[in-house]
Order: sequence, then structure tokens, then C-alpha cells
Amino acid sequence: MSSPASRRNSCRGTACGSRSSSECHVRRRGSSCSYSSSGAQTEDFSASLSQPMFTITLRFLLAIDLWLSKRLGVCACEESPWGSIRPLVRLVEFSGHVIPWLVGTLYTLLRGETVAEQEIMLNLALALLLDLLLVRVVKTLVRRRRPAQSRSDILSTFFVERYSFPSGHATRAAMCARFLLAQLVDTASMRVLVVGWAALVSLSRLLLARHYVTDVGFGLVMGYCQYGLVERLWLTWDCLQDMMLMRLRERLNRAYGGLWMADWKH
Repeated sequence: MSSPASRRNSCRGTACGSRSSSECHVRRRGSSCSYSSSGAQTEDFSASLSQPMFTITLRFLLAIDLWLSKRLGVCACEESPWGSIRPLVRLVEFSGHVIPWLVGTLYTLLRGETVAEQEIMLNLALALLLDLLLVRVVKTLVRRRRPAQSRSDILSTFFVERYSFPSGHATRAAMCARFLLAQLVDTASMRVLVVGWAALVSLSRLLLARHYVTDVGFGLVMGYCQYGLVERLWLTWDCLQDMMLMRLRERLNRAYGGLWMADWKH
């Protein structure tokens, strides 16, 4: 017969053995889990490397675009590093808005003293309307949201659109600058002033965090190319008068034909 002391020792040995076996089992499970997780990470990394080079490059450029746009938004709000000059930057931003440009163009068109001046203002008004149409079409197709740090204020609530790509201010600034340089500006100092204004308007969109860098860059290229389309579709004053006379003749012929048919029936 075994003594009580030997029974205690055997029970302790059995308990220790079960504990050690359970600890080993846990360790094995932990080691297997860590191995499987590292294997999953390796598979994800290899999958990312297996993507097309175009996709990897595009993601890299978009990451740079987001980082640079965030760094440039130093006037997004009053608490920003350059928040003290936010009112001045907003004034520059408003100088590139479509409303003052349309109002000024239509006023000059109605008060123009010469036919050449009225012709230029007419085509500028048509160019502004064309810019609004093309920008709206591209924004509707792309549907890119504005930066998260863009702050809404009274003016932006009514005049700023939801979509960001491309920047309408940048397209308008580039198109109007090229239009003015080709049609109205003839001195070097005024040329520098016009180009500087277009650059400041485009920069204001980045400082206020209204757009990303790619929005402004594409907008400048788009606006520069839009003027080429305006030159091809240039509407002369004589052509406008001929079109108006042609429409008037068509209406008179229709009215005369309706009266003639009514008299013939009676």
C-alpha cells in the first residue's frame, strides 16, 4: 500500500504534467497563429506587388496629391497657420468667380462704344458660358469630393459646388488670362499683371483648401485649351447680324404664310 506522501507526490506530478501539456498546446496554437498571420501579410504584400504598374503609380501620385494639398491649406480657417490673411485670400478668390466676370462683361457689352469692343465682349461672355458648361460636365462625370479641411462660409454655402475636379476658378483664370492677352492687353506690364492675377486666383483655391493640387493643375490646362476652342468658334458682329436677320426673315415668312392661309380659308 502506498503512503499518503507518495499519493500527494503522484497527484502533484499528474497536475504538473497536465499543466505543462496544456501550456505546450497553447504555445503551439500561438505559434501556428503567428505563422498564419505572417503568411497572410506576405500574401497581401505579394498581391500588392502583383498589381499593374499603372495602378501603383496612380496610387502613389494620389497620395502625394493629398499630402501636398493638405500642407498647402494654410488658410482653411482662422485657426490655420496663415489664418490672419484669410480675408485677403478670399478677396482674391472672389475676383475669379463667374458672377463678377459675367456682370462686368455684359455691362461693357451694353455700354460699348465701338463695334469691335462689343464683338470682343460678346465672345468673352460666350466663353464664360462655355467654361461653365464644360466644367459642370467634367465635375458630374468625375464626382470627386472636396478636401475634408475645406470650411464652409456664407459665400461658399451658396456659390461653392460639391464636386472638386476640376477647379472652375483655375479654368476661368487661365481662359480669361489668355483671352485678355490675345485681345486686349498690349503692354508688358499689363501682361505680367494678368498672368500674376491668374496665378494668385489658382493659388487661393489651394490656400483655402477648396481643391486638391491636381484639380487646379488640370483646371489651368483645361482653361488654356478652352481659349483655342473659343478662337475657332469666334462670332463676328456681321455674322451675328446676319443670323439675327435670317431668324427675323424666317419669323416674318411664317407669320405671312399663316395670314395668307387664314385669308384663303375665308
